Amino acid sequence: MTGPDADFKTVTDLVAGLLAGVDDEQLAASTPCGEYRVGQVVNHFLGLTLAFTAAARGERGPYNDAPPETPAPTPPAEWRARLAEQLDTLAAAWAEPAAWEGDATAGGVTFPAAIMGLVGLNEVAIHGWDLAKATDQPYDLDPATIEILTTFVAQDADDQEARDGIYAPPVDPAPDATPQDRLIALTGRNPEWRR
Repeated sequence: MTGPDADFKTVTDLVAGLLAGVDDEQLAASTPCGEYRVGQVVNHFLGLTLAFTAAARGERGPYNDAPPETPAPTPPAEWRARLAEQLDTLAAAWAEPAAWEGDATAGGVTFPAAIMGLVGLNEVAIHGWDLAKATDQPYDLDPATIEILTTFVAQDADDQEARDGIYAPPVDPAPDATPQDRLIALTGRNPEWRR
């Protein structure tokens, strides 16, 4: 599964399924994503879905030309419906084969679209895990997505300078870690994280 074969829809549907399980009281709760609280992860999702949709469409503008800012702690009203819709739109945009051709820009950075698509898929998948862990919900990425993202994230696993600002140093997973836990550990998160 590479390039246009990467299945955004499976991952965006998984994340969308978490939204109803996030109580407003949990928005201030901690997450595995550094200093981000649940509300900040939600706001990050609202921004990244717009940025990577624009990237897939080859657009340039306010959603994807500037580096992301630290998300606000409180998401806007009706964020669940809005984020669910944006996740669907993101998946549809990357379902187009043309999205994976040429160059694409997100977060003020331009990469070949085939790479940017994987960056976007990784963002959705890993922050989905953050949201699930922080709100005590089950989260199981499909094996094909785990495989492609593990290969993608592992490319820079030994080069922390290249990872700075993106991931903390990789965590050593348990000997009996699942493939998903090994992926999470590669992103510098502790697969055993608990709120």
